[in-house]
Amino acid sequence: MALAPEDSPGFLLWHATLRWERRIAAALAPLDLTHPQFVLLAGLWYLDAQGGRPNQLELARHTGTDVKTASQVIRRLEAKEFLIRQVDAVDTRMKRLAITERGAVVAVAALEVVERADAAFFAAVPDRAAVLAVLRPLAHGDEDHR
Repeated sequence: MALAPEDSPGFLLWHATLRWERRIAAALAPLDLTHPQFVLLAGLWYLDAQGGRPNQLELARHTGTDVKTASQVIRRLEAKEFLIRQVDAVDTRMKRLAITERGAVVAVAALEVVERADAAFFAAVPDRAAVLAVLRPLAHGDEDHR
């Protein structure tokens, strides 16, 4: 016997994700960023703050983004002058990504609006720790092979 949609974890997760994505998109719109652009820019900002200079593949893996999608989004971020590609000092065939000053300013602003949007969205949840305990193993499952 099939579960009713309101009793299906997958159905509920899908709808919650859609609602959350709409809120994040609305929060990022004034900054002229899409959600994938935010994810990669924020990931690069974080790695830069840790002293890292990732290549495109490393940034894609760090953010959990599909490599082809990352390539397209990185080109858009480069066109917006939020990042630059630099030839690797050791392997001149490789390009390292570096966040620009402009990109860092936008990343910090975007992180602030996304954190506010997250807080507002998850305010409906009575036990945040319980939600995190459920989401962590789902988010870090090992069956995902990008």
